[in-house]
Amino acid sequence: MARWTPHADERLIKAAVELFAQRGYEETTVADIASRAGLTKRTFFRYFSDKREVLFSGAQELELVWVRGLREAPEDAGPVAAVEVGLEAIAEMFTERHPFARIRARIIAANPELQERELIKLEKLASAGAIALERRGVSADAAALAARTGVGIFHLAFGRWIAQDDPGALGRLLRESMGELRKLLTT
Repeated sequence: MARWTPHADERLIKAAVELFAQRGYEETTVADIASRAGLTKRTFFRYFSDKREVLFSGAQELELVWVRGLREAPEDAGPVAAVEVGLEAIAEMFTERHPFARIRARIIAANPELQERELIKLEKLASAGAIALERRGVSADAAALAARTGVGIFHLAFGRWIAQDDPGALGRLLRESMGELRKLLTT
């Protein structure tokens, strides 16, 4: 095998998701994933610390997009408006990932260990958002509340998004969920 293989990480992700969907997460080994991708176990571990990280490899990119959206919100935007800008940035990121997101969600829903990992990643996303809001001058409590609310809205809308067939609907679903929150706060 070649020492360097182009797009090895993408091949490993594709192989892992296919195997997890076919055999189940627990029944799939790192060796199985590497073999399906035409790579070695050693190559696998250059990209991922373990097989569950294959499913969470986009978490860092998601966090970067979220934080960038919060930072780039208009200067006069309050915390909730900044959260909306961050959510819109996230929606754009996911448009092309609908098929993968649906399969990934089914795999995670079938495994408590992966569900726990998902919650940890969402908490990390909320913490990063809170820090970004604090850097905008928002108090720590308000920043934490706004960021966690934003992540909650994302999580809810994301679940609705993967349950339907419109890859471009995430932005609309995020806005609808934000609208529902506003209604709740005024009643």
